Amino acid sequence: MTLTQLEPTTATLGPIRQTYSGTDEFPPMARAYSDVSHVVRETGLLRRARLFYAAVGAAIAVGFAGCIAGFVLLGDSWFQLLIAAALGILFTQVAFLAHEAAHRQILASGPANFRLARMLASGVVGMSYAWWDSKHTRHHGNPNKVGKDPDIEVDTISFLDEDAARSRGLVRLITRKQGWLFFPLLTLEGLNLHYLSVKHLVTPGKVKGRWTELALIAVRLSVVLIPVFLMLPLGMAFAFVGVQLAVFGVYMGASFAPNHKGMPIIAPDAKLDFFSKQVRTSRNVSGGWWATWLMGGLNYQVEHHLFPNMPRIHLSKAREIVREYCATHGVPYTETTLLRSYGIVIAYLNRVGLAARDPFDCPAASQFRRA
Repeated sequence: MTLTQLEPTTATLGPIRQTYSGTDEFPPMARAYSDVSHVVRETGLLRRARLFYAAVGAAIAVGFAGCIAGFVLLGDSWFQLLIAAALGILFTQVAFLAHEAAHRQILASGPANFRLARMLASGVVGMSYAWWDSKHTRHHGNPNKVGKDPDIEVDTISFLDEDAARSRGLVRLITRKQGWLFFPLLTLEGLNLHYLSVKHLVTPGKVKGRWTELALIAVRLSVVLIPVFLMLPLGMAFAFVGVQLAVFGVYMGASFAPNHKGMPIIAPDAKLDFFSKQVRTSRNVSGGWWATWLMGGLNYQVEHHLFPNMPRIHLSKAREIVREYCATHGVPYTETTLLRSYGIVIAYLNRVGLAARDPFDCPAASQFRRA
């Protein structure tokens, strides 16, 4: 069996999910990370790639300039919705850069990277860096671990069958078909991300950089919304904002969903070493350079989780090192195509959604109820 065929989601998932519990035994991998890390460092893959990120930033800036020019030239035209869609794509690309800056992949020092990440996330994308950083740090520490990873906590979509079983009302109806509804629901994810960001910033308690981020988000909203509502008819302006948010939400969700959804879940009592935990719960997306551009390097999720401060451009070379090590030591390394990953995510969410179904909701039970 080749490494790309080692897909726990399709091979061993079981009725709803595959779970690593405290009773599971794994080969000792105490030195795995240090061994792989040594090779990666010796190869120079952790070096900063300033020219690469400068080129990416310049390309995105040109894209924004083109959108602004197109917006002014088109005027009162429904073709403006194409500009809105392009902005949704560009804001997602900026979010990728903010993600990389937060992981200290771009600039030399940590503080400089964090300032850049905050400016890009709050000032350009309109999301709270403080909210995202706290959430994402916990995810990296314990991917797919119940009670530890915020990315598998219920938020309309249930990623665990126990959460699906507890759903009620409209959410329960959605949960029953959540796999098929996943991508349609992502059209609202852009709005949800902005809402959660502001909610975090206005909630009482200690929030680092609260007022700075609120000011950045307010300025960003003014720069984006005022020209739209001044230059376009009211209905068209709302449509413009709706399309931009929908594209942003779908693009963000479609880029992050393949990474861990449908991969094994780690029970609260399970103990895995760092290398096994990161590799077994992550999924790579094949495709090479085009997938890297499309997903901002998230297609190399295994390598990103092992080396979160590695620049995007070096991840493909790290993949060769990690794959070889996994093959030698019998560690499942999961990689599949983008479309196949979406199919796995949809199937997994639908299986989880079964827990929200009425146990008496079947033709035979309906006959008994009518009798």
